[in-house]
Amino acid sequence: MRYFKLIIAYDGTDFHGWQMQSNKPTVQGEIVNVLARITQENAQLHGAGRTDAGVHALGQIGSFRTQSTLSAGEFQRALNALLPPTIRIVAAEEVGPDFNARWSARGKIYRYRLYRGRVVPPMSWRYVLHYPFPLDEDAMRDASARFVGMHDFTSFAASTGSEEDDKERSTEREIYSTELVRSSDGEELVFTIRGRSFLRYMVRKIVGTLLDVGRGKLKPDDIDRLYELKDRSKSGPTVPPQGLCMVSVELEEAFHL
Repeated sequence: MRYFKLIIAYDGTDFHGWQMQSNKPTVQGEIVNVLARITQENAQLHGAGRTDAGVHALGQIGSFRTQSTLSAGEFQRALNALLPPTIRIVAAEEVGPDFNARWSARGKIYRYRLYRGRVVPPMSWRYVLHYPFPLDEDAMRDASARFVGMHDFTSFAASTGSEEDDKERSTEREIYSTELVRSSDGEELVFTIRGRSFLRYMVRKIVGTLLDVGRGKLKPDDIDRLYELKDRSKSGPTVPPQGLCMVSVELEEAFHL
């Protein structure tokens, strides 16, 4: 048996998220179908994280095992030849049996883009949230720094859809760093967050809360109060998915052959 790691980029607009679903197009589903065609095997593909419908990726990590004799480069070329152009295999590498895209991940970086100009360029509208209205960006930066560290993010995450699962899941997460900056052309406000792992809708809920701070509905000091409340109805809205992108996944190093 041989083991492979993929770096995957995709435009999530046309997909119902990463995870396979019956009768709905997903990124994982598309890749699994093509792998099955290439290897004539019942292919399984693990991902480092589950992006939601409409969310994009530049550096999602996938892993699979196979008895095929194809090289990593041949897998990359074959996958890119057969996948839709909205999914690209950026790199492929043969790895050892201990590597698993999910369990070998040690951190993820997500980015959310807010377009602040009056008119969104047609090449950008799929990848930004348009918000041309006044914002107190200094207050938003103050608030964004308060997400760093180990916290209970109950107020900043969606329900799993199951009361039982909600009770059993841990809502504590560690955020390593955050950054809120203007893009080089000054037209976008870009929020970047790096952490070990994230709850469902967590980044989009954090961005919605930062927008409420920028609008004056909340103050930076309210972030600490929201941790204590553990009430998702008190934080900001869940912003739309198109502005969110999984930029990269940080991996443990001991997986090479």
